[in-house]
Amino acid sequence: MCVGRKSDSFCHITNDAYFSSHTPLQNMVRVLALVHLCLWHFDGVFGDEVKSVMEGDTVTLYTDVTELHTHDVIQWMFGVQRPDEIIAEINTEINIKSINERLKNHLQLNPQTGSLIITNITTQHTGLYQLEIIRNTVQNKHFNVTVYARLPVPDISRVSSQCSSSSSSSCCCVLCSVVNVSHDVSVSWYKGKSLLSSISVSDLNIRLSLPLEVEYQDTNTYRCVVNNPITNHTQHLHITHLCHTCAAHWVVPVSCAAGSVMIAAALLIFCICRKHRQTQQHETVQTDEEEITYADPTFCKRRAHQPRAAVEDDVVYAGVMRR
Repeated sequence: MCVGRKSDSFCHITNDAYFSSHTPLQNMVRVLALVHLCLWHFDGVFGDEVKSVMEGDTVTLYTDVTELHTHDVIQWMFGVQRPDEIIAEINTEINIKSINERLKNHLQLNPQTGSLIITNITTQHTGLYQLEIIRNTVQNKHFNVTVYARLPVPDISRVSSQCSSSSSSSCCCVLCSVVNVSHDVSVSWYKGKSLLSSISVSDLNIRLSLPLEVEYQDTNTYRCVVNNPITNHTQHLHITHLCHTCAAHWVVPVSCAAGSVMIAAALLIFCICRKHRQTQQHETVQTDEEEITYADPTFCKRRAHQPRAAVEDDVVYAGVMRR
């Protein structure tokens, strides 16, 4: 015997003798038939619908009603643990459509179907939503909505403090970090497609960090992935860029030291030559300036030209003796 009660939300099966005279297969078929009959008895009761969305999305909770008729009443309720607050309502009989004042910037009602539209959804809208449709009968539908915050991009940095002492001379230690993560977020390291390590959190607004040690000359592909149940972000590790150092390997210190000395010597020689050239040019300029002697110009007064006749008056002629 099957008895369904809406208040108790379960079906009680009695009369065990009914099943004792049949084979196990027949009994199983009859049990399934009775369970189906019990579920059918709860007319107007729908199963829960689960929705997982990202913060900022627009979500529509459908009534599955094609069109509202006169005397139809649509009522939406919301609560974190259980739906106990009326947030929207349509009453076609008295032509009323109302939305909760606290949520009016996020809620809309479809006037034809009564479906609830949540715009720019936030994590504060995570919870249980109940739809009640009052027609000839009362029908209920439940929605379990989970809103996830936007994921941050993971940051990979080098940290020597995370390295073990035995491998610090041959390994590069990196740290993958994310900040301000929400619930159900995990951070994982992958080597190719293989999962190496993972860490998750259920709290809000904290920092997640996951270390990794790799060989300096490792050629494998490593990536850090931060994800929640509906999305993820990936950051690839570039070993040659992040882990280049003079203390990388037992051969590298010698070559790095030699290279450093050569570079320093070249810079020193260049600086000395440049300074010497500048000093030599400065001294040449000073020498040239000292060898130049500047004389002051002297102007002499030109004597006046005397007539030749006057000069001849002063001439005394002497006799010339011939032999």
